[in-house]
Amino acid sequence: MGIIWTIVLGFVIGVIAKFIHPGKEDMGFLMTIALGIAGSFLGGIIGQFLGWYQAGEGAGFIVSVICAIVLLLIYGKIKGGAGHKA
Repeated sequence: MGIIWTIVLGFVIGVIAKFIHPGKEDMGFLMTIALGIAGSFLGGIIGQFLGWYQAGEGAGFIVSVICAIVLLLIYGKIKGGAGHKA
């Protein structure tokens, strides 16, 4: 059940990040899930390392979305800025 929950939560975080970030990324379903999972993983490491929250707290969700947006920005730059206005 943990893997399914990770996939669902990763998808939700990825969709929220894509909704907040302007532009078209041309990311499919699996890449959106990967974006959310990576944002959640990175947010968990950063937030817990800095002592902002403990595992399972709601603040982790917010930091996960923020990290997913940052990863989305990096993805856009690596992809060559396609869909992003300078």
